[in-house]
Order: sequence, then C-alpha cells, then structure tokens
Amino acid sequence: MPLPTSAEAPPRAASPMTQNTHSAPSTTSAAPIADSYSLSDLVCFAHLHWDFVWQRPQHLLSRFAQKGRVFYIEEAFIHPDQVEPHLEIKDRQNGLKVVVAHLPTGLDEASSNQIQQNLLKQYFADNAIKQYIFWYYTPMALDKSRDFTPALTVYDCMDELANFKFAPPRLRQLEQELFERANLVFTGGQSLYEAKSKQHTDAHAFPSSIDKDHFGLARTEMLDPQDQASIPHPRIGFYGVVDERLDIELLGQLGAAHPEWQFVIIGPIVKIDQNTLPRTANIHYLGSKDYKELPTYIHGWDVATLLFADNESTKFISPTKTPEYLAGGKPVVSTPIRDVVRPYGELNLVQIAANAEDFAKAIEIALKQKDDADWQRRTDEYLGTISWDLTWEAMVNLMQQKLAAKNTGSNGAS
Repeated sequence: MPLPTSAEAPPRAASPMTQNTHSAPSTTSAAPIADSYSLSDLVCFAHLHWDFVWQRPQHLLSRFAQKGRVFYIEEAFIHPDQVEPHLEIKDRQNGLKVVVAHLPTGLDEASSNQIQQNLLKQYFADNAIKQYIFWYYTPMALDKSRDFTPALTVYDCMDELANFKFAPPRLRQLEQELFERANLVFTGGQSLYEAKSKQHTDAHAFPSSIDKDHFGLARTEMLDPQDQASIPHPRIGFYGVVDERLDIELLGQLGAAHPEWQFVIIGPIVKIDQNTLPRTANIHYLGSKDYKELPTYIHGWDVATLLFADNESTKFISPTKTPEYLAGGKPVVSTPIRDVVRPYGELNLVQIAANAEDFAKAIEIALKQKDDADWQRRTDEYLGTISWDLTWEAMVNLMQQKLAAKNTGSNGAS
C-alpha cells in the first residue's frame, strides 16, 4: 500500500493533554485461538492510517486485540502552526489503541523522532507497558523506537515499500537494520517471500487472506447503493487505492473500446494527478467506501478486476481483493501479477490478460463464468483453505515458539 505523506492539521481543536475519540467501522469476526495464547502487549508501527482502508494490518491486529492490549502507532500529525507536542489516543476495534503524535511544524527529522520517542516512553510508563512485542510495517519507525527493548520484534513486510512513489531515500538502509533486529519476518505474498527470505533466516510467507463471511454477503440479496444503482449493466468493478499501481492507460483503452460496459472504480485517489485519469462516460469514480459497504457494491457487479500496471510498485504485491472478489461470487480478470497468476491463474480461478485486447476477451469469458457451477465449486474449495483466522493463528504460533526459544536460552534471534 502507498506511503502517505504527512497529514494536515485536523479541523478539531487539539489540547496538549492526551485525547480520546470513539469511532470505528465494523469489525470482523474471528474464531478464538487455543487457550495457550501467551503473548505480551503488542505495539505496532505503521505507515498506514488505521481508518484509511481496511486491509492486512486491520485484519490481523484487530484479532490480536481480542487477546491482549494492542497499540497502533501512526506517523506523526504535523500542525501548520505551533502546538505543544502530545499524543492523541483513539479507541478502535476490540480495545485497540491508535496512537498519534501531534507535532508543530518546522522540526527537523532528528528532533521529530526524538520528541516522538520521548512521548512514547512516557506513554509506556503511564500505561504500564513493560513486556511488549514490536510489530513493524515500516522500517522508517526505527528512528523513534530503536532505544526500546521489546521481548520480540516482528517485521510484517506487506509490500516492497522502497519501490513506491515518494518512498523515503533511507528506507532501504533502515530496512536492512530492521532485518538485523527482527526475530521473525512475515511477508504479504509468495513473491515478496522469495525476495526477503534471502535477507532473513526466519522469514515466512503469509499471502493475502479472506474474511469469507463478510464478502460472502455479496452473494445474498442486497439493495444496490444509491450511487451505483443508476449505472447500467454489465458492470466491471474495481476497488482499492487509486494510485501509481492502477493501469490507467489500460482502463482508458477498455473504456473507449467498450462503451457497452460500465467501469465502476471505488477507492481514494492518492499520489497521482486526478486529471490523468480516463474520463469516458462509462467510467465511474465513486470514491472511498467503508469496508462494511464493499459487499453491497460487489453484489451489483458482473465482473471484478485487478487493473494493475506492470511497474516497480506492483512487482511484489499480493492483492487482498483477489480472494475477496471470489468470495463475493464474482468472476475476476487480472493483469499478470505474479501472486495472482500463482495460484489463482494456474488453478483457472481467475482470468489473466496482459493488454487491452486480451483483457477485453477475458472480460467476455468472465461475463459467462458467473453461471459456471464447476468454476464456482472449485473457487469455493480453494477459498475453504484460507482465512485471516488461520493466518493469524499461524503467526501467533511462530511468535510463541520464538519467545519460548529465547526464554529457554536457545538462539531466538535472527
């Protein structure tokens, strides 16, 4: 996922004292893990805002929060004027705490990191956070956290962030340091595992998984959302962050060549100029939607797509939306993303096409596929082998094994 730029000041007033706000989208269901759960407090450092898009961090950490305290440390919020540095605490799913540092403008990087570290140390002391696990999504957070002493360090590498637009120059250097500190490395896909396992001796692939119950709602009778209801069929859908990973040239070619199809694009537009997006009458940009709303949109589509470009930012992606689309009962057409080709393309569950002409032919096949009982049966059999619950439990088991090895004097470091 993209690396967001520093946030702008919020419209609400902020006081120097710690604040609490209460709002949260719908949570996902999670089967309880065995009674052997024994992990400490979990402190996550992330480059993604918790309330931005519901994806891998939210799926996993909301499950950790069912078993213990979880603190989600976002990037600092930079005010355009002078403000006393302070932490804002926001309550989210299952008691999870989102922690945001508020800082004045004009600080250099070193000062910003030092202030954030001091704020976190005080917060740890005030909340008796003594035994804790560090869970990283961004190596950039090392500059404000390297002086702490976690019982275990996990790097959940969900993307090759260094390949993304506007990636910080020091990211690769800090990632190497994080590899040296991490006890475990998890990757968001098989391709990423093949790259990162060369850099860490205890890496494990955990590809994108699925909340089948949630997306399975798309197979039930649902009212079409108001902003989609007037769009004719056939509808060709996509949801996700609209950024440098979206193949806007392919989208434009498809829209121009097939005015009989309606392309529904859902998601926030970030890091790219909106004026570069194709604007034919049959391409509809509906903006961001809450996670709980997605099944209602998928229900009204005829085909779902993964319109990803072939560039550095998509080299290692493992799109969560692939199994989500399938769980919603929709045929899927994708560009040849490696972690979609393997296994979905190889199992003939998803149509793969590399150019506009072939993509259009694949959409024509997919439009008929929704009535293919054998395809649906094979799809559901595969989806029955994956879930976020299973992914989370496997991660917990590895973490507990690593902690046990450290506590008994075995080599628990990387």
